[in-house]
Amino acid sequence: MNDSPGWASPGSAPSDGKEKAIPRPSDPQDGSGPTGQWSPEQPPPGQWSPPSNPGSGPGTRPPAPGWGGGPQRQGWAGQPAAAKPGVIPLRPLSLGEILDGSVSALRAHWRTALGFSLTVSVITQIAVILMQRYLLPEPTSIDPNATGAEALRQTADSARSTLISLAPVSLLSMIATLFTASVVTVIISRSVLGRPTTLADSWAEARPRVPPLLGLTVLVAVIMAAIMAVGIGPGLLLGSEAGAALAFLGFAAACVVMLWLNVSFALAAPALMLERQSIVAALRRSAKLVRGAWWRTFGILALTYLLTFLLTFLVSIPFTAIAVIADGTEVSDLFGGTAPSVGWPFLIVTGIGEVIVSTLIYPFVAGVMALLYMDQRIRREALDLDLARAAGLPGYGDNTPRS
Repeated sequence: MNDSPGWASPGSAPSDGKEKAIPRPSDPQDGSGPTGQWSPEQPPPGQWSPPSNPGSGPGTRPPAPGWGGGPQRQGWAGQPAAAKPGVIPLRPLSLGEILDGSVSALRAHWRTALGFSLTVSVITQIAVILMQRYLLPEPTSIDPNATGAEALRQTADSARSTLISLAPVSLLSMIATLFTASVVTVIISRSVLGRPTTLADSWAEARPRVPPLLGLTVLVAVIMAAIMAVGIGPGLLLGSEAGAALAFLGFAAACVVMLWLNVSFALAAPALMLERQSIVAALRRSAKLVRGAWWRTFGILALTYLLTFLLTFLVSIPFTAIAVIADGTEVSDLFGGTAPSVGWPFLIVTGIGEVIVSTLIYPFVAGVMALLYMDQRIRREALDLDLARAAGLPGYGDNTPRS
């Protein structure tokens, strides 16, 4: 951010592989003796002990707190509470704090975040409904009794039709996600500092980064498609049973590589937005932050997407039931081999359900990504000190040492 210098990528940080300073003995103040060595005369070991309890009885002074049998109070070992100018404490975050921080930021700025997400979701869903009604081809029917070459041909035609139908819908959803993620990332960065924000301010700051964010998403998609093509291509070219087995093995290997890269590049979007990184630099930055914490990042992302799947499932069931009743479509047609012919009532009701899901899911996932990025920088680069300075907290001046 322009007014938060802490977002800039540090030129030298612990994640760069540089060791921290090692404490050494201080030099003698009188100038005598070898520098950096301890005194040759040391007390014998085991001769020091803490003051003993002076006993009890009339006239005996009570022991001082913290010694002997006196009441113990929190002393030097107790850690003070972390500063919390906004939605998260400025220290390494737990899983619950990351999820709760995303929800808290959306609740605190619901007019800005959810209002923008609702607008984007409505526009996107209207475009999807019009495409499904007038542009996209009807689903291909499959004969359940077909065998041999005819069954393979029908399966291939059905897969081709599904890909053609999903491609434009996925493109629109990707664009909607980009716009929402760009604004929500700015909102989260302000919420961490405890600063208010408006939709106009958030969009003005996010707008210059939308084209690079689109380029980042397209580049990652191209990389994943190339990996999948390399994995299954040789098997498909053979065209025999051995080729099918080779394609299956290549598909499994490609999925493993794609999963690893997706997790490694998960923090590229927040790095691109907040650090003003280029596309390639943001990918490298994400891989660097995730290095050494891949499994933790994978677990947080897996739980986040599981929660979004459950929300989608719970919302879709009642809206699909209402759509079937309103449209008069038979339930058997939806799950049978014949392609159902749905009308406007079905498309509109299911579209309303999709709008509700998208309005909630898009900003929540973007918030988790932004907070996960901040958490990794706090753990590796002491970003909490920079954020505390940017928030104007007392005791965090320019001379505060990094941890």
